[in-house]
Amino acid sequence: MTTAELKKTANEVRKGIIKSTHAAKSGHPGGSLSAADVFTYLYFVELNVDPKNPKDENRDRFVLSKGHVAPGYYSTLAERGFFPKEDLLTLRHVGSYLQGHPDMKKIPGVDMSSGSLGQGISAAVGMALAAKLQNKDYRTYTLLGEIQEGQVWEAAMFAGSRKLDNLVVIVDNNGLQIDGPIDEVNSPYPIGAKFEAFNFNVVEIDGHDFDQIADAFKQAKECKGKPTSKVKVYPLWRIRFHGMVLHQMMNNVNRHWKN
Repeated sequence: MTTAELKKTANEVRKGIIKSTHAAKSGHPGGSLSAADVFTYLYFVELNVDPKNPKDENRDRFVLSKGHVAPGYYSTLAERGFFPKEDLLTLRHVGSYLQGHPDMKKIPGVDMSSGSLGQGISAAVGMALAAKLQNKDYRTYTLLGEIQEGQVWEAAMFAGSRKLDNLVVIVDNNGLQIDGPIDEVNSPYPIGAKFEAFNFNVVEIDGHDFDQIADAFKQAKECKGKPTSKVKVYPLWRIRFHGMVLHQMMNNVNRHWKN
């Protein structure tokens, strides 16, 4: 896909996020919107996945460690063709398969149920290790933001020590959590230096620049003997939706999780 096509697709993903969380009257729009460009590049360029065969044993794996941003995940999967886009409007409704956190048993394309913060990266590390032990070529990707969780760093320690170069850990550093700016609540900075201390290849990028996203994933594939952590910086997002620019939601903690 061209950069223009990726940008257009990412905006469709954003529209799905807004529509679904509005229909649900709940959810986490902020963290979903901040990851829309990364979701788009993953599912339309990077990942070896097939909506017609979502359980292919040789597919790449993806784990959404920050499971509460399921609206962004679901919108991307629907845009990619894993299930009908109209189902997004059933988000969090009674009886819907699209609940507040991903369910691998019910949702096509979901490789791991998640939501308990910190556990997703551990599952991804296990998948990457399994590929190594089974001499499989698939790669594993995980998206997280919950790096205040101790389990994240236990998983990072293990991944680095086992030299899991088939693992890519993406940190969505959008700067916010429910209680406020992360540097005021419990600062995790410097993020990159922490991953480097656990033997990670660290690439810091603007996570809304598709050229930088592409280059980061290229570097990850070329790096041998180390897992890669891609830290997304410059946490800004903007979308024109039904004639309105949602600039009032950017970097607004009250809109990080409210609708």
